[in-house]
Amino acid sequence: MMKTWQKVVGGVAALSAVGAVSVLGAAAGLYLSATRSYARSRQQSKERAISENTAADNVWYLRHNPVEWTQTSQDGLCLRASWIAADQPTTKVAILAHGLGHAREQMIPWARAFHDWGYAVLMPDARAHGESDGHTIGYGWTDRHDYQGWINQVIAQNGNDSQIVMLGISMGAATVMATAGENLPANVKAIIADSGYASVLGEARFRMRHEFHVPTQPTLAIADQYSRLGDYRLADGDIAGQLKKSQIPLLLIQGAKDETVPIENLDLLYQAAAGPKQKYRDPDAAHIATREDDPVAYDHLVADFLAPYIK
Repeated sequence: MMKTWQKVVGGVAALSAVGAVSVLGAAAGLYLSATRSYARSRQQSKERAISENTAADNVWYLRHNPVEWTQTSQDGLCLRASWIAADQPTTKVAILAHGLGHAREQMIPWARAFHDWGYAVLMPDARAHGESDGHTIGYGWTDRHDYQGWINQVIAQNGNDSQIVMLGISMGAATVMATAGENLPANVKAIIADSGYASVLGEARFRMRHEFHVPTQPTLAIADQYSRLGDYRLADGDIAGQLKKSQIPLLLIQGAKDETVPIENLDLLYQAAAGPKQKYRDPDAAHIATREDDPVAYDHLVADFLAPYIK
C-alpha cells in the first residue's frame, strides 16, 4: 500500500538541498505523484489485484456472474462496481472497499466469505483505480461521497429493508470509516475496518519518514498547501474525526507487525469512535494479513461481531 510515494522519493531527496525553488518543486512533485493515476496505472491496479488471489477465488468470482453497476460521482466521474447476488433473496448486503494501488478484485476472498453467509456483495473500483474514472486518488477522503452513492444505489436496487455492512482494507478501511461520519441511512448496520489509518496526512508523513527516510519538513507541509489547488487538501483527510460523528457499530482490525500503517492507529481510531466498537490486534500479522494468516479465525471474528446487528 502507498507504493505511489516511492515514485517521488528519489526526486525529493535530490532536490532537498537545492533551495527554496527546488523545495517548492519537490513538494509539487510529491503531491502530483502521490495523488495522480492514469489509464496504465489503473490497469496495473486491476492486474495486481487478480494476481494476488488464489486461482480458486478468481474462478469463484467469475462463476458467480458479477453484474456491472455504475454511478456518476458528485464531480462527474463514472465509477464502476461488481454486484454479486446472493443465492437466495436477502436483505443482507456487504459493500467491500479495496486498498491503494489495487482494484475491486482484491476483495474477492472477502466477497466469497460474505456470500457463503447469505449476503449479496457490491465491490466498487475506487476512483482512479481499476475501471473507474478519475485521475486523483482520494485515499478514502473524497471516496466517502462515492460510497454514499453506492449505499443509495444498493437501497434502490435491493430494497428499503436492506441491511448494509461496509468492510474495507487499508485505503478501503479509511474509506468506510470516512463514510461513517457522513449522514447515512439507518440501513448501514456495521463497519469493519482492517488496517486503516487515522489521517491521510499522518499516513503520508509516516511513509516518508520511516520507509523512505525522507525529511517531511518543509516538503510535506508545502505539498499540503499545494493540494489546496487540487480536489482536496491532504490535511482535510481526518479519518478519526469522522468516527467521532458516527454511532455505527465498528470493528477495527490490525496486525501488530504492520509496517505500512503505524500500529498506534488502531488505538487512535478506537478512542475516536463514538458508537459501539471492538478492536482486534493480531500479534503476528503484517499489513492486511490477518485474514490471510488465519481465514477461519478472521471470519469467526467478523461473524461474531456482526451477529447482534444483522437480522
